[in-house]
Amino acid sequence: MKTALTLLLASLVLVIVALGSGAYNMAATEKHWGITEKIIEWVRVSSIEARAKDLTVPPLEDPEFIAQGAEHYSAMCTICHLAPSIKPTELSVGLYPQAPVFHQRETITDQAKKLEQAKTYFWVIKNGLKMTAMPAWGLSHDDQAIWGMVAFILKLSDMTPEQYKNLISSAKDNAHGHDDSDHGHSH
Repeated sequence: MKTALTLLLASLVLVIVALGSGAYNMAATEKHWGITEKIIEWVRVSSIEARAKDLTVPPLEDPEFIAQGAEHYSAMCTICHLAPSIKPTELSVGLYPQAPVFHQRETITDQAKKLEQAKTYFWVIKNGLKMTAMPAWGLSHDDQAIWGMVAFILKLSDMTPEQYKNLISSAKDNAHGHDDSDHGHSH
């Protein structure tokens, strides 16, 4: 037991010395070590699951809800997450880890998986993610606006570039008829 504890402490000291010496490159142009990537992924997934599991997902099929989400997504998200017909931006190319490209994801047809994904998207959009470029939009947007973005993101994988452009154009046209400050958010 004493030998195992000594080996564990010696290993910990070596890791601390190695990390403190600059051996781990923090540049966004260098990928994480394999073990680092696995640990980060595990911590991220576990953290989100623990915090999102009890969320109640509102009905996300309302066209007005989706249109509101489309307007926000177009204004705030496309620079990193792109959209149908939007080519990679200077910012999106330079991100590490890369932001998910939602319109290239496979459509979720299983309702239970869709609800779990909706909870995950909501939590991440509202709270952001440390050590990524994902901001906490919950600081400037109410839950309804965030659920609208979730509703829209869940629809993106089914959209053609024409459908995307039409929905964004329609959402912007409808937005001119109301005052955004009434909805608890700003652009």
